[in-house]
Amino acid sequence: MWLFLFTELILFGGLFIVYAVYRFTYSNEFALAAKELDTFLGMVNTLVLLTSSLTMAMSITAIQKQNKNLAMLLIGLTIALALTFMVNKYFEWGAKFSHGIYPGGNELINKTNGEILYFGLYYVMTGLHGLHVIIGVIILSVMLYFIRTDHITKDSFVKLENSGLYWHLVDIIWIFLFPLFYLIH
Repeated sequence: MWLFLFTELILFGGLFIVYAVYRFTYSNEFALAAKELDTFLGMVNTLVLLTSSLTMAMSITAIQKQNKNLAMLLIGLTIALALTFMVNKYFEWGAKFSHGIYPGGNELINKTNGEILYFGLYYVMTGLHGLHVIIGVIILSVMLYFIRTDHITKDSFVKLENSGLYWHLVDIIWIFLFPLFYLIH
């Protein structure tokens, strides 16, 4: 599991380096493009993911204390928060698409190279993160099933812990994406 998490860090680390290089090269254009994102919605999504990390950690504690129903409830809350994140992201991307700000869109083509790069990185990095959230929902759904069918118990909860590690990685990646795209102007 740790090796898998390390490869994920290398993947996103590479993207962060690409972002940093272009941010340095096109600092004014990146600042201008960043103003077009909804900071409030980004902050809400940050709070949603941080809360989901809390519920994930609490579910592991609940199963360790033999409280199966609470663990299932907390995993369900984690999944609901992940879906809330994706719904918010859908509306955020939808708003950009409706304004023509998408790869190949008329509005984006008329912007400077720096702004085009900014939105290209925005869609790639947040899209890749969103894919990880969807994978996380699938993994957490399987964990919910395993808890329900007693495949995960007080004495055997490594799968749940590994799922929690994955989910925390997803949250940590967002913690870096949020300031890079929404807060730095």
